[in-house]
Amino acid sequence: MFLSGIKPAINVGLSVSRVGGSAQRKTMRKVAGTLRIDLSQYQELAGFAQFGSELDKESQRQIARGKRMTELLKQNQYAPLKVGEEVLVLYAGVHGYLDGIEVGDVLEYEKQLLAFARAQRAEVLEMLNTANELSKEVEEKIVGVLEDFKSVFKPAKQEK
Repeated sequence: MFLSGIKPAINVGLSVSRVGGSAQRKTMRKVAGTLRIDLSQYQELAGFAQFGSELDKESQRQIARGKRMTELLKQNQYAPLKVGEEVLVLYAGVHGYLDGIEVGDVLEYEKQLLAFARAQRAEVLEMLNTANELSKEVEEKIVGVLEDFKSVFKPAKQEK
């Protein structure tokens, strides 16, 4: 992935820092649940698509989501996110909140979502930073933030 310009490079099969493993909190493991498998399937389907294979609607949806999730996993150097911020952002991607967003706007979505959550829903981020489980109550709070954010997100080209 590094050679294709994706930094930090992620080895979907080995990475435990962002997409799985016992080194993570239960909240992160639950949010990222199938992410490793989804990214592996995306990479495989993207390989088929390169050869001009015609793909069914579900495969096209997987490729589209995989592109967005790959963008979402990109991280600026020396700019780590807190656990709660990562949980919020990954939840948005895994649960389809990015499906209608252009791939080129994914990082802008993340930036604006985090600014919104820090300013308007700091208590939810704090809850996500300290929660040991992704309970129904915690998940409802996440969905509330994401639903409220829908109406204020402006893609970069519309901000001007």
